[in-house]
Amino acid sequence: MVKSPRILAVGGAHIDRRGQVSGAYVPAASNPGTMREDVGGGVFNALRSAVRRGVSASLLSVRGGDAAADTVSRAIGKAGITDLSAVFLDRTTPSYTALIDSEGELIVGFADMALYELAFPKQVRRSKVREVLAAADAVFCDANLPTAALERLVALAAGKPVFAIAISPAKIVRLRPVLGNLAVVFMNQREAVALAGLDSAASGQDIVDGLKRAGLKSGVVTAGGAPMLGFDEAGAFSILPPTPRKVTDVTGAGDALAGATVAASLRGMPLRAALREGIAAATLAIESADAVPDFTTADFAEALALVPDAQEVA
Repeated sequence: MVKSPRILAVGGAHIDRRGQVSGAYVPAASNPGTMREDVGGGVFNALRSAVRRGVSASLLSVRGGDAAADTVSRAIGKAGITDLSAVFLDRTTPSYTALIDSEGELIVGFADMALYELAFPKQVRRSKVREVLAAADAVFCDANLPTAALERLVALAAGKPVFAIAISPAKIVRLRPVLGNLAVVFMNQREAVALAGLDSAASGQDIVDGLKRAGLKSGVVTAGGAPMLGFDEAGAFSILPPTPRKVTDVTGAGDALAGATVAASLRGMPLRAALREGIAAATLAIESADAVPDFTTADFAEALALVPDAQEVA
């Protein structure tokens, strides 16, 4: 058991824009609504959640030489995370724009992230990364990294647990060459189906079997308000998330879940117990306008008390 876990995270930290439709969404038409902008990114959101649960962290990302880069830098510092990111003055900071309906569900997401493709393969070879990794207890990454960067990062980890976030159905397939070396992959049902090479009608057990055949030893598959599916060497299980008191925005909930689950895992919890903590963090995120909200120990304990125990899946 690690008392004070230290994580090196590598992946997305960029501008997140979220536009929410005010009424019923009408395709191919002008829809009234509101737009807000903050700093997000899969591994950055997850890392903020992990830090709130007692983890110390460093983050390697990449950004451009624009005003957005300053915003990202300030957000990383405010979160209490050591910033190892590289700045490319002639490039644009990556961004993600999500359009969501009045119920908080995603309509479409748009990723402008060419810099990640260009820069990450070289950045993971920096000597500073090797130094920080040597002192870290675990690695946290997302599929914003190209496959070449993921392979290099896993090799550098040298047996330390590597946790990964899927990001999207298109990007999760980048993880295939390193699946056997990953401790846990966090994904939604569409991403899991893409990784396993199945169709959308696949059952939960089919998905678990397909992911295992692909080489993954342990994973978490979210499905909105439906039961979340998890599996490890002890077998498959499900947990039904509690109904949020309100749904403000589901964007970032999966990242919050991943971060809190990893933090609990590094404290020695088995995946079944750790995922309950992840669900509590995700619930707080859904109920808040922030992807990773501020919450007290009492808030977290209250949310955790509403999460049921895992149920084994035959």
